[in-house]
Amino acid sequence: MKAKKESNATAAFEKAVAAQSTGKHILRLYVAGATERSRQAILRARQLCEDDPTGSFELEVIDVYQQPILARNGQIIATPTLVREFPRPVRRLIGNLSDAAALFVGLDLSPKTKVAP
Repeated sequence: MKAKKESNATAAFEKAVAAQSTGKHILRLYVAGATERSRQAILRARQLCEDDPTGSFELEVIDVYQQPILARNGQIIATPTLVREFPRPVRRLIGNLSDAAALFVGLDLSPKTKVAP
């Protein structure tokens, strides 16, 4: 068990180092099953990533029903939750992500990154 935790920590560290060198934003979206709220949050997060012309976003969608350990490790208590893992500090947004202005403020995005309303 200890070796598995170390390998997960090592993989997360290597991913963060790679993202830092490329200037990418690492986002994780935690959803609960195939509900309408989950679907809307996934569409909105993907739109955020696709609307960036620099391609500086990497999105990972995690279904808490399929991968409960990841939700526990991420300390997720509500879904949908969008977490900006990198750059630091970690930011969390809870809800359907329908408000573009809230995405900018919540994720602390620079003004040059555009999100369609």
